[in-house]
Amino acid sequence: MSFQIALNFEDGVTRFIEAGGHETVADAAYRQGVNIPLDCRDGACGTCKCKAESGRYDLGDNFIEDALSEQEIAEGLVLTCQMRAESDCVISIPASSQVCKLEQARYQAVISSVEQLSESTLALSIKGDALARLAFLAGQYANLQVPGTEHSRAYSFSTLQKDGQVSFLVRNVPGGLMSTFLTREAKVGDSLSLVGPLGSFYLRPIQRPLLLLAGGTGLAPFTAMLERIAEQGSDFPVHLIYGVTNDFDLVEIERLDRFTACIANFTYGACVANPESQHPLKGYVTQHIAPAHLNEGDVDVYLCGPPAMVEAVHRYMAEQGLTPANFYYEKFAAAS
Repeated sequence: MSFQIALNFEDGVTRFIEAGGHETVADAAYRQGVNIPLDCRDGACGTCKCKAESGRYDLGDNFIEDALSEQEIAEGLVLTCQMRAESDCVISIPASSQVCKLEQARYQAVISSVEQLSESTLALSIKGDALARLAFLAGQYANLQVPGTEHSRAYSFSTLQKDGQVSFLVRNVPGGLMSTFLTREAKVGDSLSLVGPLGSFYLRPIQRPLLLLAGGTGLAPFTAMLERIAEQGSDFPVHLIYGVTNDFDLVEIERLDRFTACIANFTYGACVANPESQHPLKGYVTQHIAPAHLNEGDVDVYLCGPPAMVEAVHRYMAEQGLTPANFYYEKFAAAS
């Protein structure tokens, strides 16, 4: 039996490999062209020490404490020259992908649909045989090359990959390279390439309540995460607060409603910052965080939005004197 191992490098690149239960992760990676830093291969030097973020595995028994201590084992550290997977795993590699002689994966696809969800938001879907081999962690992003140019733009996957198709939410930026292409030139069947997956913002194993905070098209990684949660379920509450500037910026509400129907512990609220809004919930995301959502700090917070929103949430947490168990965030700014 083989398992899927996601190797996350410190420069944000992710590469998936297959590892059989009989082989070490380091050997499996090397067999597939990924050179995890190592020296002795005997569990003595600690050079290949990495952090296992999730999954079940056998640590092996051929290593010394100087290479991997009991405290490090308790913190989830492993020696990849000894570790053997017993399930799918996610491993953080404390080195860049370039050090590991890893080239970023590039995929060719074609546009399957472009939909203007609102004045400010576009939905782009692409498909292709190559994408059937694309694996990523829910929440990650890819760099999409703007057709006809040498420029790329970063967009979070808003869906999981299914039958060689993935989707993205794209901010409709006046004068933006990708926005201009999608609104004026794009046709179904047009070729498009992407590089990825990338990013350290992704859904971890759910071990406590989740608070998801989305700003604008920062909703995209959360809809992919919710697809994953719908597949695997959650024993803990998951609450999303989705904030936008104007009423017309609200998109994917029907999709969020469907998630409430298929994820037993999922709830959400959407708010609009414009004081002239006709929406029932007005104000900023931080104004709609209830004490129950923070669970006295025993909560994992995921935040994706523009820089001002990310900074505002950090200030809010500091003012509350509260430190979440885990706080994962990604900030983005529109490129013209």
